[in-house]
Amino acid sequence: MSSSDPVLSLIRPEILALTPYSSARKEAQAGRVWLDANENPQTPAAGRPLLNRYPEPQPPDLLARLADYYEVPADQILVTRGSDEGIDLLLRAFCRAGQDAILVTPPTYGMYAVSAAIQHARVVGVPLTAAKNFALDADAVLAAATPDVKLVFLCSPNNPTGALLDRATILRIARDLLGRAVVVVDEAYVEFAGTPSLARELADQPNLVVLRTLSKAFGLAGARCGVTLARPELIAVLQKIIAPYPVPTPVLQAALAVLTPAGLAAARTSVAALVAERQRLAAALAVLPAVRRVWPSDSNFLLLTVTDSARVMTATRAAGVVLRDRSRDHGLAQCVRMTMGTPEENNAALEIIARVQ
Repeated sequence: MSSSDPVLSLIRPEILALTPYSSARKEAQAGRVWLDANENPQTPAAGRPLLNRYPEPQPPDLLARLADYYEVPADQILVTRGSDEGIDLLLRAFCRAGQDAILVTPPTYGMYAVSAAIQHARVVGVPLTAAKNFALDADAVLAAATPDVKLVFLCSPNNPTGALLDRATILRIARDLLGRAVVVVDEAYVEFAGTPSLARELADQPNLVVLRTLSKAFGLAGARCGVTLARPELIAVLQKIIAPYPVPTPVLQAALAVLTPAGLAAARTSVAALVAERQRLAAALAVLPAVRRVWPSDSNFLLLTVTDSARVMTATRAAGVVLRDRSRDHGLAQCVRMTMGTPEENNAALEIIARVQ
């Protein structure tokens, strides 16, 4: 790996030089009698076949289906325990504790800052422009991207505001930061936006990383199956520091099931239904006395500015309806976030909010 590479040159030297742990499944991919991994040859507790054996670190059949779905080569894919593990791996690969920094655009997903704090990396905040529907300010981002900023995290559609960030603006930032920083685009909600993924730009933009997940559109939040998409050289580095067996067998089975033609069709149907509910709820909420503004959304949730967030949260909790209070986030005073549930669940929330004075 060349130190002149515009991405690899940003990685911590000790990570590049690291000899990773070599698991039994990495060293032996085929066999008839398995006596290499200190496994129990029986299944006394689980009672199911396969669970007594360690899974493959990156199952080829899962990589193949993800490659088809995300339209990238399999060597550009790393399967992780949710997107959160992908975030953590990137922090550990690029940021030297006490020296390097990340850049975030608040209000945004909180795990970027949490992972940075765990790695003892500084967090530079460049707020989104609320007056422009929480738009990305490219000039401000580039001005704030000092040499110690190694990662720029951009969530699109953004959580908790809900809207897509401008594609051309993201690519401008990535181009201008080539050789200086890696731009990580978190697309957890992109299926609800009906727009192409930035993953198609990976071939032309070496410092671009895209995070995806099966938690949202595919309904596998409990399985914890995330995906990091990047150039093969960076994926190879992240494989050095990921846990030996990040894809448990039940997770693999669930992921393979939703990536079949029937599973993909079901996901598309689910996304369409949730988008329709989002549109219906946005119109219904906008006329309620307690709601000042319903922010435009390209995700499976709505951000609401209300007259009194504490009162709305108290009323909904009392009725057993759980919303998310975002009023303490940067620029989100008196805001709550409402995920799209079933029509019956959404109607229950509507009825409660309608009674708030």
